[in-house]
Amino acid sequence: MFKRKNKDGELALLPVSSEDIERVRERCRGLVRKRAAISAGVSVIPVPGVDIVADLSSFAVMVEEINRAFGLSPEQIDQLQPRMRIATYQAVAAIGSTLVGKIVTKELVLKLLQKSGAKLAAKSAAKIVPLAGQVASAAIGFALFRQMGYQHIDACTRVAREVAAAPA
Repeated sequence: MFKRKNKDGELALLPVSSEDIERVRERCRGLVRKRAAISAGVSVIPVPGVDIVADLSSFAVMVEEINRAFGLSPEQIDQLQPRMRIATYQAVAAIGSTLVGKIVTKELVLKLLQKSGAKLAAKSAAKIVPLAGQVASAAIGFALFRQMGYQHIDACTRVAREVAAAPA
């Protein structure tokens, strides 16, 4: 881990070795599974739309937590040395992620969710059928949330590895 002081004078840990990056990756995957399970629990509520609003908020917060864990929040990137900041932005651009190193808004997450529109439609439609539909909605919600979270973690992992490999 690379230690540096943030704006508040606190030490921030940024993963730089392969082992550090892998530990952060696994910790974040656990976070995604936990949040996906909570999302599935909310999906069981038989009111259409409640789960989507909850998913938007929860996913936005989770993405920010993952970015921070990898040292890729906008604030953390701004604190890097100029060469490392440029290397980070180049790695983010090369991967083409819309969430790495960015301020995450509900609107941005909604756009990402809209790309998975068929699954969201199936999730909402499944609620019409009592009980079995709620279970199906929960399963779809869990799978979608987990898949999107894992994709974000993979993008952060690739950026972190490229930045760690960049000359200081």
